[in-house]
Amino acid sequence: MSVHVWKPLSVLFVWDVIVTVTYYLLPFKAPALPLTLFGTGLALFLGFRDNSAYQRWWEGRVLWGTMINASRNLARAVVNFLPDEDADARTVKRAVVLRQIAYVHALRRQMRKQEVQPDIENFLPTDEVRIAMSRTNVANGLLSDNGRQIETAHRRGWIDSIQQTSLERVLIDIANAQGGMERIKNTPLPNQYRLFPALFTRLFCALLPIGLVETLGFATPVGSTLAGLMFLAILQIGDDLVDPFANTVHDLPLSAMCRTIEIDLLQSIGEPAPEPLKPVKGVLW
Repeated sequence: MSVHVWKPLSVLFVWDVIVTVTYYLLPFKAPALPLTLFGTGLALFLGFRDNSAYQRWWEGRVLWGTMINASRNLARAVVNFLPDEDADARTVKRAVVLRQIAYVHALRRQMRKQEVQPDIENFLPTDEVRIAMSRTNVANGLLSDNGRQIETAHRRGWIDSIQQTSLERVLIDIANAQGGMERIKNTPLPNQYRLFPALFTRLFCALLPIGLVETLGFATPVGSTLAGLMFLAILQIGDDLVDPFANTVHDLPLSAMCRTIEIDLLQSIGEPAPEPLKPVKGVLW
């Protein structure tokens, strides 16, 4: 937020100085401006916008919480339902769990608009990686592959119809969570929510020193800049929260949540798991 705020704030400070100097050097009378009325209306407008942006951010967090729980449920059900006595069943059990890990990593990278292959190739065979990368929606394809493998387990008699239905419900929960994330990612706030707040905030900041110079005098640059800082910061908060998957310091820690899923699922099949991610300079990615 600092870079996006300090640039317009620096311009505002220079403008405040110009207005103040002009007021004392030239014989002009600063017009009386209803700054209180303007400021109140703008604060309500920005507050409503920030609340809308935070709702998107929080919904993204809820959806990823659902993804964590559903991934654990899928792994637990597969491990418990499929028999250990059959070598092929054990292979399928491991494949479903590893594919789910690859799925959440693929989904994370899709949400951040990053290259998917570097993460999924750690958990999938080479031929399956090639097939996955040929699809438009890699994560959805991996989820479908798990659905087909569960159907295969049912046909081979490893699970019954009730167990298959239970697993399908978990896959539906996962698909619904992914759909919600894609809706947030692909549906930005309307232009009115992005353009008008920025326009009105900058207009208000430009009028501030004109309305305050007669009262504050030489302190106008300080007072006007501080007041402008508050409005510019509120404006930037909305911009920071509107896309919770943008891979910035203000967004959801998708890497850490995917690592949590990876640890839990690997441990569920008795394989070594990595350490949880730790904050980098106070930021958990």
